[in-house]
Amino acid sequence: MGTSEVSHVRRLVGELLRAHRARSGLTQKTAAQKLLISESLMGAVERAERIPSNDLLAAADELFAASGALKDCCDMLDEEKYPPKFLNWAKLERTARVINGYETMVMPGLLQTEAYAYALHRVRVPAYTEAEIISRVESRLERQAALARTPPPRVGCVVEESVLERCLGGPEVLKDQLRHMLDCIERYNHLTVQVMPTAQHTHAGLMGPMQLMTTAEGRMLVYQEARVGDRFISQPDQVVDTFDLFGILRAQAHNPWESAEIIEKKMGQL
Repeated sequence: MGTSEVSHVRRLVGELLRAHRARSGLTQKTAAQKLLISESLMGAVERAERIPSNDLLAAADELFAASGALKDCCDMLDEEKYPPKFLNWAKLERTARVINGYETMVMPGLLQTEAYAYALHRVRVPAYTEAEIISRVESRLERQAALARTPPPRVGCVVEESVLERCLGGPEVLKDQLRHMLDCIERYNHLTVQVMPTAQHTHAGLMGPMQLMTTAEGRMLVYQEARVGDRFISQPDQVVDTFDLFGILRAQAHNPWESAEIIEKKMGQL
């Protein structure tokens, strides 16, 4: 990645990390070992070639005794990680009470494996650069911390049956992805996954995918992705209508136990 492609914010955070590391008397190698990351990643972050995760900044802040200077960079870097229209959604997701979604083409982002996420971003048209792919995949994986936080959100996903058969990245990638979904279903009792059967010839989701959220304060929000432009919806009447549609979708899909059996069957066929 050339210097012209690196933002002022990312360079500033990289320099701040380097300065606090040096002040603490640690080499890149020693700091990386203590932070449980590779030395190459430590160097790339300091050179502003990679965007540090929030967890890395928090750990570095403590290790280097930075008194909050590094942790305070998290909000600035959010703007580097997410498209402008998705930025507020990603921030609210970290504390949301309820996160729901309906997917028609790909696996839910909160449940994607690293290999599946890479495969998905590599087939994007127009193509991302390799640096953009790495950044977007890392940001997606970082969002998955919402599943394991305390207190956890209630998470509900409805996925079209055809998504379970689309071999993004090849059969092995899909097989590992399906196994990961089953592991998540078993691990998180606050997660519900339902499969919408292809044989369901008509249902409430024919207008396309949707993401729904109830924030920590009780606000209800909707995010819709579209080729011509994404929409962040907060207008009460539109939000209520979309929540109602999602409720109908859940009623029309297989129940969670049947869905888990279908996922396991699809995995066994690969």
